[in-house]
Amino acid sequence: MSLRLSTVILPIHRWPEQGREVWQRAEEIGFHAAYTYDHLSWRSFRDNPWFGAVPTLTAAAMSTERIRLGTLVTSPNFRHPVTLAKELISLDDISGGRVTLGIGAGGSGFDATALGQDAWTPRERADRFAEFVPLLDRLLTEDAVTQHGKYYTAEEARNVPGCVQRPRLPFAVAATGPRGLKLAARHGQAWVTTGDPGLYENGTPEESRAALRGQSERLTAACAEIGRDASELDRILLTAFTPDRNGPLESVDAFVDFAGRHVELGFTEIVIHAPVPDSVFDVDPKVFERIATEAPAQLA
Repeated sequence: MSLRLSTVILPIHRWPEQGREVWQRAEEIGFHAAYTYDHLSWRSFRDNPWFGAVPTLTAAAMSTERIRLGTLVTSPNFRHPVTLAKELISLDDISGGRVTLGIGAGGSGFDATALGQDAWTPRERADRFAEFVPLLDRLLTEDAVTQHGKYYTAEEARNVPGCVQRPRLPFAVAATGPRGLKLAARHGQAWVTTGDPGLYENGTPEESRAALRGQSERLTAACAEIGRDASELDRILLTAFTPDRNGPLESVDAFVDFAGRHVELGFTEIVIHAPVPDSVFDVDPKVFERIATEAPAQLA
């Protein structure tokens, strides 16, 4: 399989001014998918414009024809499976079946406390995630669901007509720990990682690749435990969070070298951030577009 190259477009653009153009351009230059973050606010962008993921993706679906669309990633921090399922079924219908749900356990950032709750511990995040994903799976595949869990309840929740994609839209499960990798093995059509966050500040690219290899091997083992063929899962690397940072986007050659090393690890899709001036994603837009249009052929 040839490497798929995708992008993340942060939900920061006013739609009439730049938003529509950015998403349409992602399709024009040939990205496999365009994702957006599903946060209420995020890091250094907290006091700047930041729009909702589902409305943004709905507008993108109405403004494009072919490119896949999705979240990287949604989490339980401010979502409930019942309401999320309804939104996803609607989005999948509007897009004509082009939606992928990137989903993860969430973190301790602004989303964790925006609804007034205390931030959950890592164990509680994992516990909630382990309940959230299977329930969401049921809600997207069954017409009516009743389930009473420790954290999430569905009472005769109805989701007719279901997803355009059958049996449901694909899940790309973000995970690095054993419990999350088991969820990816059981419920995912893809696995997402950003690498080992402990290596971001002081690690080396070589150490990062070794960590990614270990994560991938543990995913394969989790698949083997349930008798699933690990090759059924796409393996997605969301870039900019390894020690390489934005170095791979300095030139086409730099990206091809970076991507090739990760294809050797089994990754089938690499995601790069659309340029955002004066931010951690400040890269040359011309180089970004050259990578999008030239690199895939070199990595085929």
